[in-house]
Amino acid sequence: MKIAFFVHCFFPDHFYGTETYTLDLARHYRAMGHDITVVTAIFQGEPRAAEIVTRYTHAGVPVIAIDKNQLPHSRVKETYYQPDMQRVLEKVLRELQPDLVHVTHLINHTACLLEVTGQLGIPTYATFTDFFGFCLNNKLEAADGSLCAGPSPSRVNCVACHLKDAAPSPHVAPWMRWALSPATPNLLAIGANLARRLPGLRGGALDGLIEDITRRPEILGGLYNTGYEAAVAPTAFLGNAYSSNGIGVPLHNIHFGVDIDRSPKPQRTADHIPVVGFIGQIAAHKGTDLLIEAFRTLPPGTATLRIYGPKNQDRVYMASLLELAQGLDVQFLGTFPPALMAEVLRGMDLLVIPSRWYENSPLVLLNALATHTPVLVSDVAGMTEFMVSGVNGNAFQRGNLADLAAKLKALLDSPTALAALACTTAYDRGTEQMALDTFDIYKH
Repeated sequence: MKIAFFVHCFFPDHFYGTETYTLDLARHYRAMGHDITVVTAIFQGEPRAAEIVTRYTHAGVPVIAIDKNQLPHSRVKETYYQPDMQRVLEKVLRELQPDLVHVTHLINHTACLLEVTGQLGIPTYATFTDFFGFCLNNKLEAADGSLCAGPSPSRVNCVACHLKDAAPSPHVAPWMRWALSPATPNLLAIGANLARRLPGLRGGALDGLIEDITRRPEILGGLYNTGYEAAVAPTAFLGNAYSSNGIGVPLHNIHFGVDIDRSPKPQRTADHIPVVGFIGQIAAHKGTDLLIEAFRTLPPGTATLRIYGPKNQDRVYMASLLELAQGLDVQFLGTFPPALMAEVLRGMDLLVIPSRWYENSPLVLLNALATHTPVLVSDVAGMTEFMVSGVNGNAFQRGNLADLAAKLKALLDSPTALAALACTTAYDRGTEQMALDTFDIYKH
């Protein structure tokens, strides 16, 4: 069978959860005898390719990359529905002639892909790896930092999120910079939604911007519901979130798998100082600052904190973390090749995932559990679905520094008890079973 995976970005330049998941499915499908191609994209603003469509091979998998620098989006609507992509996508699909398409992320390709596969009669499936299908910022995080259930009837909450995210840019209208204050995005959104109806503004740039945002859920929902045969939801929470927001695609709850050395933790010496770790993007929504703040409350010599992640992702945020960590036993160790994940986790006694947003079965969590590394995570359903308090770690109230600090101290107060948790922490599911279970959805 010929299968084309569509993903927003891919190895070797992009190597996080969705990219790893796509590669795992691709290599197992190839081992099953199927003809696999990954179709990805170069983000607008990344180094430009020589041609709009380029080809390469990664880990034995053929890859086609579409350069979005040569098809840039010029408005919000084109970030989720870009008609100019249709001719390129159609050309790629006519060349590949796949028996089916499996989408692991629509960013860059946009929902126009579903129109093209529909016109060509290609059965199309998806794995929902975040909340892109109905949430403007993909994270279900409201402009004031609270967790969100999805677009409101007026979509004003979505407008507020856009204003908050756009505010730091030097290119936005001066009034939009007021959204930098946590208290103002919702008020500005309400005002902008009223103002766009005024005779002098109707049909103008502001009206068009808000129209792009408010129509997004209906456009994507309609294309999802008619374009996908079925979809994978790796957690029950994510599947319920899609269903609650009008996405009626048949859903299959299939947990991710990980392949990693599952050897027992090395025996720690009596004088061992526990190592606390963080692995992931260095960004505010990942809560790295919360972890450092909580670490600061520990008595000196209690533990070492190792932070792994790209130092150049957000230079301003990184600078604030470096200042916050001054005088503490905190190491910023950058990124590492995926092949070293087991070795890195083997050196940790506790992994902390202090995310402010609804994580969705992050692979670093599953890798930690598989390597018998206890975890301390935010109490969001995309992670607590895998947690048993007192067996493989604990959870703290999302965004609550005091609770994080208390839970962290409790786990570190008894190195013996922390070491005992390593004996009851496990995750046995591998990527081969994940691939077999995923392939089964095509038969329904």
